[in-house]
Amino acid sequence: MSWFPEKRTQDSWVHRFCSSILKCGPIPNHVAFIMDGNRRFAKKNSMESAEGHLKGFDKLAETLEWCLHLGIKEVTVYAFSIENFKRSRDEVDCLMELARQKFARLLEEKELIQKHEVCVRVLGNLALLPEDVQRTVAEVVNLSKNNTRAKLNVCFSYTSREEICTAMRELAEGVEQGLIRETDVSEELLERCLYTNQSVEPDLLIRTSGEVRLSDFLLWQSTFSVLSFLEVLWPDFSIWHMYAAILHYQRSYAGIQDAKEENHRLKDQLSQESDKESILQETICSCGDKDQSEQCCHSDKCDLDLVSLRDKLNRFVGERKQREEEFIQKLNQKRDAFLENKLPARVK
Repeated sequence: MSWFPEKRTQDSWVHRFCSSILKCGPIPNHVAFIMDGNRRFAKKNSMESAEGHLKGFDKLAETLEWCLHLGIKEVTVYAFSIENFKRSRDEVDCLMELARQKFARLLEEKELIQKHEVCVRVLGNLALLPEDVQRTVAEVVNLSKNNTRAKLNVCFSYTSREEICTAMRELAEGVEQGLIRETDVSEELLERCLYTNQSVEPDLLIRTSGEVRLSDFLLWQSTFSVLSFLEVLWPDFSIWHMYAAILHYQRSYAGIQDAKEENHRLKDQLSQESDKESILQETICSCGDKDQSEQCCHSDKCDLDLVSLRDKLNRFVGERKQREEEFIQKLNQKRDAFLENKLPARVK
């Protein structure tokens, strides 16, 4: 089955009516899926596990079609966890072969990718994948990198804990190399070091199969996501389940938005306090010991008045932001270079 079916599979007047009603409310910009239940579906239907995974891919292609029609601009799917490498050798080989076939199919459908203007990104520790899969992934990402209408993020060889650990290592290396200061390290900067640093946070996270857990998927990014746990195996997931999940999101929308705004306010407040503390520490160092500097800052003899403090603070923030931007730019260039080095000579 194609990644982007040209003919809509659900186009009755009932579906059009339901879609129109949903579109009167807020539609999530970014939906993430934990596509769970392929093996149980296969067992229930007396199939081999490989056929269950194939049915799961067909359902993904159908779901992407629904998302495009509903106006969902970004989709992230949990395709292969690093933990899956612990499964039987036969099943891992089967999943890698399925990945080869489906990523190769994406390359064959480059006209559809460009038609729908979909940017495909593969997120995870790609170095763990077989070399030929890495090359195919690199071609797919390179093919669609300039598309902006919609985004498809395929989390492959991924876990959230590994992603966060990688981000922490990047920050430590940045400090060691002098690209950033230790005081620059913050939640916001760590977030920009994640594999998903070019995406917005998911508004809605859907998990099928009835399991009520995130299984190490987007743990950082889903803090303010609406979670929808559905009692259906992934290959049996239908557009009606999709409608129900979006309706659940709309009912939760106001409360989530309030929580987000309050969190942003607190983050801004903490960031400002941290910047002020850093400036005062620099002032203490220039004035002498702490007790003397505190007295000095309240006396006429101190050359640090409110105006100069404000100027120093603005300069400090500007320099910090410049360091962060240059650091993130180098990080993205390093990640892009990894994939570019995997491209065949005919594509470079």
